[in-house]
Amino acid sequence: MSAKDQPTAKKRISIQEIRDRIRNGDREAWRSLEAVASDEDVKAFLDQEFPRYTAPWMGEFDRRQFLRLAGASLALAGLVGCRIRPIKQIVPYVHAPENEVPGKPKFYATALTLDGYATGVLVESHEGRPTKIEGNPDHPASGGTTTAMLQAMILELYDPDRSQAITRDGKFVTPDEFDSDFRARLRNQVATQGAGLRLLTPPITSPTTRRLIGQLQKRYPKMRWHQWSAVNRDNLFEGAERSFGKRLEPIYRFDRADVVLALDSDFLFSGPGTLAYARSFADKRRVEHEGDTINRLYVVESTMSVTGGMADHRIALKPSEIALFASDLLAALEGRATSGKWQQWVEAVAADLRSSPSLVVAGDQVSPDVHVLVNAINDRLGNHGQTVEWIEPVVDSASRLSDLESLKKDLEAGSVELLVIAGGNPAFDAPGELNFAEAIRRAGLAVRLGYWEDETSAACRYHIPMIHELESWGDALAFDGTAAVQQPLIAPLYDGHSLLSFVAMMLGETKSDRELVEETWKAAGYGSGQFEDAWKHALAKGVLANTGREPVSVSMVGAVPSVSAEAAALEVSVRPDPTIWDGRFSNNAWLQELPKPYLQNVWENVMMVSPRTAEEKGIQIDLNAVVVGADAPIAELKVGSRTVRGPVWIVPGHPDGVVTVTLGYGRRRAGRVGTEIGFDANQVRPAGPNWHAPASLELTGEMTKVALTQHHFSMEGRGIVRDHDVDEWHPSEEHGHGGHEEMSLYPEREYNGYKWAMVIDTNLCTGCNACVAACVAENNIATVGKDQVLRSREMQWIRIDRYFDDLDNPRWSNVPVPCMQCENAPCEVVCPVAATTHDHEGLNMMVYNRCVGTRYCSNNCPYKVRRFNFYKYSLIPGTSDEDTPITKLLRNPNVTVRGRGVMEKCTYCVQRISAARRQAKKEGRKIRADEFKTACQAACPTGAIVFGDLNNPDTTVFKKRSLPHHYTLLEELNTRPRTSYLARFRNPNPALKEARS
Repeated sequence: MSAKDQPTAKKRISIQEIRDRIRNGDREAWRSLEAVASDEDVKAFLDQEFPRYTAPWMGEFDRRQFLRLAGASLALAGLVGCRIRPIKQIVPYVHAPENEVPGKPKFYATALTLDGYATGVLVESHEGRPTKIEGNPDHPASGGTTTAMLQAMILELYDPDRSQAITRDGKFVTPDEFDSDFRARLRNQVATQGAGLRLLTPPITSPTTRRLIGQLQKRYPKMRWHQWSAVNRDNLFEGAERSFGKRLEPIYRFDRADVVLALDSDFLFSGPGTLAYARSFADKRRVEHEGDTINRLYVVESTMSVTGGMADHRIALKPSEIALFASDLLAALEGRATSGKWQQWVEAVAADLRSSPSLVVAGDQVSPDVHVLVNAINDRLGNHGQTVEWIEPVVDSASRLSDLESLKKDLEAGSVELLVIAGGNPAFDAPGELNFAEAIRRAGLAVRLGYWEDETSAACRYHIPMIHELESWGDALAFDGTAAVQQPLIAPLYDGHSLLSFVAMMLGETKSDRELVEETWKAAGYGSGQFEDAWKHALAKGVLANTGREPVSVSMVGAVPSVSAEAAALEVSVRPDPTIWDGRFSNNAWLQELPKPYLQNVWENVMMVSPRTAEEKGIQIDLNAVVVGADAPIAELKVGSRTVRGPVWIVPGHPDGVVTVTLGYGRRRAGRVGTEIGFDANQVRPAGPNWHAPASLELTGEMTKVALTQHHFSMEGRGIVRDHDVDEWHPSEEHGHGGHEEMSLYPEREYNGYKWAMVIDTNLCTGCNACVAACVAENNIATVGKDQVLRSREMQWIRIDRYFDDLDNPRWSNVPVPCMQCENAPCEVVCPVAATTHDHEGLNMMVYNRCVGTRYCSNNCPYKVRRFNFYKYSLIPGTSDEDTPITKLLRNPNVTVRGRGVMEKCTYCVQRISAARRQAKKEGRKIRADEFKTACQAACPTGAIVFGDLNNPDTTVFKKRSLPHHYTLLEELNTRPRTSYLARFRNPNPALKEARS
């Protein structure tokens, strides 16, 4: 961009001007508020591929300076294309392990946990190195798919900041020194029957660990075991107890429901059963032919969510209003008078829920009152035992917050002589007003078992390295009670303990972890007398068959609460962060750089507000934010006597009068990646059942840079969203070529072997980013850090564009954009060294050692899917690629690690294609239909991505490309992309459709 094109003064536009432009039809769908403004500077930015890669010349440019630069350019001309390539050494096996075939990976079934609940996975291992996580198709919580967090747990294993030795007050000590001190303290508890002994853990579903802790409690009858998780299901369990007289856990049957209402529930993205729920919901969302019916989703929520983006109808309310809406809905179902606040909505939803098999779901963060009301609504609709089943709790259902408060009282009373904190990080993620870190310091001796020396370790005397779940034996239960076996993929990288082995050590148990796990299931009678055979099968599959919980019958016994209509003028809503959760993944660079769904910011959290709330606070849209970096005003958020400071960001569709903040940031001891990033929302999280509270928000007058990716790699304003109401869709409507054969005046190259292609169903894409994380893990993609993201240099090969259609009450669509693998590829014709070219199967390939870094290909790509290595990113501190011996173990050996000065892009996982081709050739056959999956396809929870051979009519991709709503992006450019799309469909209620318009 030339100097004259640079903005010379701050340009701002009011929210109302944006709203007027949208309503006047200036833009049908848009990615950001700044794009709607249609400012010339913004348009110029969006039209350029490299607007920030070089600083603009802002001063005078005279003849002397021109000659100096011209001479320098001649001197440097010989360095064009020079770059740093990673130096690799080939070290062969001197004595190869038995049955080990170099280069051929093995897969092992195991399970990983979050907040206690297990998800079964298959872990790819190369020569004993775990390198990639896939879903386990035999596990009910996975079904063969994964979340972004599961994908990133492999990076957690190789984190160079993991603790590696025992420390006392921050100084290294030997294991013998710790063992002597700890055992002496433990012996002192015998006389008092453990009255001074406390154990604090995250929620545990492992039958073996729970068995050993039970033995510990028998040995020390007065000891207490506390469990804490910042993200918990306290309100759900309390709601069940008040409704049914006992604490139970729900299993939702979306496969049986035609109408779904979600009350502040992001069931498509988070929660113990989210992968299974996303899959079953999507199965009733598929459209293939005219007349197909799909389910209908209503969402009532107090913040933005992935599930809200999939809604056919959505209403944004304050958190305190969710209970009133539920109360009104129950009243409408029972024929009673409602508050009249959302009369049309309530009546329409009530009638729809009555008319079809239905399901009402409440989120874990809503109040216990809302859960009681939702249980009553499902009872009135006859849903219990049909679309919602209840089982005995998989985790201990005692209140997590009450448990932590009880421990805090004991600590402050001085009655805790020996405190063991195994896992979690309560010194950081407990509500700020508890000041739990200070309470820990009052223990006689505090011992910490953890992955990192974090905030909790700093409050304890001893820190013990914790063995990762991928390094240890264990077992754990899924959301439905199904048991999974955890088996190690690699010997522990550092000396330490798993929670299981540490409890066993406290008991003086000499058996190995594996023997303890086997002992548990042998005693439980698993295998019906054929334990050895059943156990081998369980290890192979990763699942212990027929161990799920059976549903129990329920009946409403509790009274329905009365609900107040009062709401504060401004409320704060606290939520887990969609990428780093409660702070557990703060030091995970893959997740820090993963754009957050619906907002697309990275490397920090922000205070989300609605356009109207921004108007009330006098915030305007900064048009320069697109061109020179996203400037956001800093505000002070006050809840009671506690305050936090952070950037404010305007989010279309966010509820008015609400400030949403996410947990996990503001860490002080996270590691080289996650320390001192963002603000700590725990400081304003209420210490009670509610995740919301009255608040005040005041601008400080300061500004800060926020790294967002929503403006990056724009396709020059070209519209790519195709969506229709399903009841109005007719195949004759224009969606693209609709399956007919494309004709050309020029001779075409024939692909007689394989012809690879991909179809992405935007009707099923939730925008969860699992595909992006899987692609990063599979293809050794670099993370670059916030500074480079601010310069539009993020490296992910897939981006997920999201498009809004309104400012205050938008619907939005998600469009994943990988490389289009064009048959008429514009990138190929401009490359001076043929570094990008077609192979014999039609793939648009990158030849890395030919690339001289001209970037012509990226400039000529209309889809903006190419990424350039401006640096050797392993030299940048604080990224996942930082050169350390341990991180090198993470690399996929079948994918080249790119160096500085090289262009890269999606390759359709060519390494997986090659592996399938070699296997087929070895067996003397062709690759079968749908025999393998790309990394993004395998991860997708809803099955929105399909891939295969277009020359094989039996493949799913061939069938999908023949559907009438199939289309390609920018078809008018005649690039003939192999990556194509299916249109988005909505199923609106006619009674509400007119009201929205």
